[in-house]
Amino acid sequence: MRNEILRASKIHFESHIQKHRVNIEVMLRNPTALPDHTDIMDAIEKELAYIAEYQDKLEALKLFPVFDGK
Repeated sequence: MRNEILRASKIHFESHIQKHRVNIEVMLRNPTALPDHTDIMDAIEKELAYIAEYQDKLEALKLFPVFDGK
């Protein structure tokens, strides 16, 4: 069960990183898709903060190695 929880957490964090990366790509490629009142630099900075948060969590997860039973 331990390994499954750790693997699921890793996948969860990686998927959030990907989601926020895609959000930034959309903003960079099509800034007109954002509402007129949106500060694009602020919006990108918020997405980067989410990425940094999940990257930190991935790094912290390395403190708990996954064992394959060998």
